[in-house]
Amino acid sequence: MSLFYLVYIWLVVALAGMPEHNQSFFESERPNIVWITTEDNSIDYLRLYRETGAAMPNIERLAQRGVTFEHAFSNAPVCSVARSTLISGCYAPRTGAQYHRGVDQAPMPEGMQMFPYYLRQAGYYTTNNNKEDYNLIKSDGVWDASSRRASYRNRPPGVPFFHVQNFGLTHEGKLHFSRKQMEEQPTETDPATITPFPYHPDTEVSRYTYAKYLDLHREVDQQIGVLLDQLEEDGLMDDTIIFFFGDHGGVLPRSKGYVYESGLHVPLVVYVPEKWAHLSPYPPGSRAEPFVSFVDFGPTVLAMAGIEVPVQMDGRAFFGESLTREDLQHRNTTFGYADRFDEKVDLVRSLRMGRFKYIRNYQPFNYDGLYNFYRYRMLLYQEWDSLYRAGELNEQQTQFFRPRAAEQLFDITTDPYEVDNLSDDPAYRGTLHAMRETYRAKLAEVNDLSFFPEPYLLEAGLDNPVAFGNEHQELLTELQTIADLELLPFASAKKGIRRALNDPNPWKRYWGLIVCSAFGEEASVFFRKAKQLAKDDPENLVRTRALEFLGLTGQIDPEPGILDVLRQAESQAEANLIMNTVTLLQNGHGYSFDIDDTLFPAEWIEGLQKPFIHRFEYLQNSH
Repeated sequence: MSLFYLVYIWLVVALAGMPEHNQSFFESERPNIVWITTEDNSIDYLRLYRETGAAMPNIERLAQRGVTFEHAFSNAPVCSVARSTLISGCYAPRTGAQYHRGVDQAPMPEGMQMFPYYLRQAGYYTTNNNKEDYNLIKSDGVWDASSRRASYRNRPPGVPFFHVQNFGLTHEGKLHFSRKQMEEQPTETDPATITPFPYHPDTEVSRYTYAKYLDLHREVDQQIGVLLDQLEEDGLMDDTIIFFFGDHGGVLPRSKGYVYESGLHVPLVVYVPEKWAHLSPYPPGSRAEPFVSFVDFGPTVLAMAGIEVPVQMDGRAFFGESLTREDLQHRNTTFGYADRFDEKVDLVRSLRMGRFKYIRNYQPFNYDGLYNFYRYRMLLYQEWDSLYRAGELNEQQTQFFRPRAAEQLFDITTDPYEVDNLSDDPAYRGTLHAMRETYRAKLAEVNDLSFFPEPYLLEAGLDNPVAFGNEHQELLTELQTIADLELLPFASAKKGIRRALNDPNPWKRYWGLIVCSAFGEEASVFFRKAKQLAKDDPENLVRTRALEFLGLTGQIDPEPGILDVLRQAESQAEANLIMNTVTLLQNGHGYSFDIDDTLFPAEWIEGLQKPFIHRFEYLQNSH
């Protein structure tokens, strides 16, 4: 048998196992691409960005040969929502993937796949080691391997690869130490050298937690160094583009789960070897100013691989053969979103534009520090809460436990920790209005599904969230308009609130009551209507919002009504949303609720749906 015939047979067999259009792989050389992700860290903890940050020599070495992005952002401040945004290239509130620890997964938008699928179709070997954590249903064909053993080294000879390597050493769970462990396990970083952020109490626990977290960064850098050395030993550094980034912001209290910069502003370094320098608008060792977000990462990888970006993706590539620095220099905005994190529910959106940050709190009567099981496993969270209740915090440290303004405006240049809200400052009125209008335009573009309560969206729209949003676009706009009555003087908002409370659509009544709670006593003209809705409304969640409004304003004891709606809850998601109101009224306003297992079906309490279980157990034990 001739050598020619053997080669022919090998090609036939190899191509038979590939999608038909994979044959294009042989037509042009493509770069290898590696993502290195570390969990739960923002720019605040790396010396590459802050003098007080940890020395990470391997990342710094990568930066010397790559591009360091000054303004890289996760769109969500928690793992599953951030990773759903990364893998889809779409804003999570548009796709139904915005809830952390989703009750159920949403399908990918119709006609779309997770972006590694397109790489694989083009001939790439795609591997993920090992965290996925998507709120979206993963179809076949996304990864060649996704496990703790997945490695680019297992690819067929000569095939380009896309590899994701996750490092979990900096994850929140690593800071769940006890006081005894704190006393017995000294840190390498001297806690005496630590100056806590102004919103944190300056205590022994606080300084130790910071020091421990910096130590973890140094350790994870060593792990990253092993991977970089492996790529070097394999002779791949000249052929491989490497991204390093955090999977969302940091994990110290008031970061993970919150749309402040500490929760969204991530480190990003992109190393592009000389062979592929034409794909980068920036020279090695530079620092780039344009804003980039997780929604852009998938499109960027596809562009670098020479693959057409699906039109359904919301993001835009920031590397690629045709891009120049001039193309990127005007990118100065990023959109952020927070919804439910485990059992804690709070609808918040943000827009960063240049130096200014706009935050829209849709339930301003909520407070950031509302109890969350996983957050409060951290000793610093527990101590911060105790010091607040003892009255031992200053004004900036107290903000975390108080209701917020419906709108917040921060100048990040002068106020990087977002403790000085400028929304009421006449000198910034023009900036506030401009940010608000830009934000509203973004909201309309996203078609944000979170203006429907989660239980309703799960029931009515989860089969195809994008189509559901498109079909109900007009209603979503109307709900957002009702919500924005919070931003008007009450005299100007009153007519719109009355119209909403009397509307046949339950979600308009729902939002009308949330607006009443935002105004508080000022909305006393609606007490009678709220009492009628609390008693008679056919929609359980409307009754809940009416009881919430009346409880927040001291008009009634909300416990009997709340217990009644809990008994009638049709799902664990609905019960969890109601219990979020219970926690707010109990912890923030002194009410007492007798929550016990007679309220719910036994299978709910014995089940594994953690958001519901954690909230139920907390309320049961705190009565």
